[in-house]
Amino acid sequence: MSVSVRFLPDDITVEAEVGEPMLTVAERAGVFIPTGCLMGSCHACEVEIEDGLTICACITAVPPGRETLTINLYVDPAW
Repeated sequence: MSVSVRFLPDDITVEAEVGEPMLTVAERAGVFIPTGCLMGSCHACEVEIEDGLTICACITAVPPGRETLTINLYVDPAW
């Protein structure tokens, strides 16, 4: 099943498969998500998805049950 993933603020949309790693989807879209530990501990890759929920992109895959997913990238000034 395909999910349309939209990256903000650049408004870039790419098709992804359920279960595909979020960092892989971002890379294919030409979107840079900073990373640190790649284990979800440092939160360098934290992004915001719909409803204000934050996730660590390095340990998150495209979830099932959605036709679209919006990911808001923001920069943490501490990084």
